[in-house]
Parts: sequence; structure tokens; C-alpha cells
Amino acid sequence: MLINNNQKIGNKLFSIRKKAGLTQAEVAEKANISDRTYADIERGDSNMRAESMINICNALQITPNDIFVDNDTPQNLQKEEILNRLNECTPKELETALEFLDVYLRSLNK
Repeated sequence: MLINNNQKIGNKLFSIRKKAGLTQAEVAEKANISDRTYADIERGDSNMRAESMINICNALQITPNDIFVDNDTPQNLQKEEILNRLNECTPKELETALEFLDVYLRSLNK
């Protein structure tokens, strides 16, 4: 579903920026826009020009789909939760998790 609400777009940008470990000033600098403009966009107080949107996407290393398409379906949230948990695992835990997943998926195909 396409997002056309400035507040939701701003929230997505905030979340993506935080995950990337960047400040608003760092994103603004990389996107070649003022700190104030980026802060306004992230708060949902301002529309983005197409050029700014492309520059922000490049600065955050994302695509426009990442901010304009709502992918927060329950299935996607579950996948994200699985990936988050796996990212916290040791190599041995990952190996065990993969073995469990393989056994489980094979049992479904019987």
C-alpha cells in the first residue's frame, strides 16, 4: 500500500535513520539539504521535493519504496523479528537454528 501521509513517511525515515546510526545532521549533510529541512521532513511538517527524496534515499542507502510503501504486514513483522533474533545469535546458535528450521520445513513437506 502506498503511503501518502507526511507523518508516516517521517516516522519511517526516523526509524531507518536510527537503525543506520545516523543523526539528522549527518543525513542532511549527505543529502545536501539543510538540517532544518530534513528535521521538518522527518517530523512530517514538510513535503519532500523529488530531488530531496532521491538525495535522502541515497544518504540512507534505501530506495523510495522503503519510505513510500507500507510493508508492515504481520508476515513482514514476523520475518523482521526472526531476523532480529538471529542477528543476536552466536555462530553455533545460528547453526543449530538452521538445523531446526531444516527439520521443521522437511516435516511440513511429508
